[in-house]
Amino acid sequence: MESTMRSIGELARASGLSPGTLRFYDGAGVFVPAEVDPRTGYRRYADEQLADARLLARLRRVGMPLAGITRVLTGSPAEARAELDAHLRRLEDGLTDARRELSTVRSLLDSREFPVSQTRLTVPAPALAAALDAVRFAAPADAALPAVAGVFLDAEDGVLHLVATDRYRLAVADCPAALDGPPASALLPTALADAARALLADAEEAELTLDGGSFTIRAAGRALSGEPVETDFPDYRRLLRLEPTHRITLTAAQLRALPGGIDDEAPTATLTATPADALPGAASPGDLLVHVNRDFLLEAAGTAEQLVLELGGPIAPLAIRFPARTDTFSLLMPVAR
Repeated sequence: MESTMRSIGELARASGLSPGTLRFYDGAGVFVPAEVDPRTGYRRYADEQLADARLLARLRRVGMPLAGITRVLTGSPAEARAELDAHLRRLEDGLTDARRELSTVRSLLDSREFPVSQTRLTVPAPALAAALDAVRFAAPADAALPAVAGVFLDAEDGVLHLVATDRYRLAVADCPAALDGPPASALLPTALADAARALLADAEEAELTLDGGSFTIRAAGRALSGEPVETDFPDYRRLLRLEPTHRITLTAAQLRALPGGIDDEAPTATLTATPADALPGAASPGDLLVHVNRDFLLEAAGTAEQLVLELGGPIAPLAIRFPARTDTFSLLMPVAR
């Protein structure tokens, strides 16, 4: 009977994958040959494997990661389509990031030739106060973390984003803003952010000015100035792109009653999601247990009566959202157990 098997070289030529690439995917267990000669180690592939090899080549060309390729090749049609949709979103987000970075580069180049003196923001004082309160719990005061020790202000047309992180948790809140000048950002030291918050008491409107290496806030006839931290704050927008598989809603009482334990002297809370909590199209709709620092979770919840938790896996960041405050949410890293 005539053999219908292909050598690794033949499959490489027919699929557009190099022999080295085929060996890599064999070693990774993603795309293995139909048989391997026990004496020579030569790999042979069945004719019906050519379609998957060509599919693999296309997935490589669009930069799909190894885990995603595995799910497309081995999962159900619904799981494969969900993986393709998720990767397309990642590519679109990456293009958005690239456009934003190039826009910033253009602004920096323009500023060399046409220096802009300052950016001025007018914001509702109560909204700014609420945003500062919402992120303050995640703002470290430790000078040993200079890249994140404070509250990051990221101003663009129509909105002021406030961000704080201590690397274990991240909080984001938005405040409406009227922008006069180019988009601007600054990391306020925690002490300066706290002083700015105190200035907002009983004020209706606040004016923020970013002028090179200085920050000024004016509210209710009072003014405060200080110097932002000279650092590149982490790209927080990338961290906000989550792919949750489960969503659960908890009341404040249920949150306080979560079971937990002690790990490395830190209190933990155990979150349990069931198939009933799985989101449509989730690749892993089964039961899911996630362990988090209990104190961090309670601090993020604050005084909220209800919160929504989005889980993406036992080691994926946990998103904490609030039905009553759609412009505020935070992320919390799980605790390994």
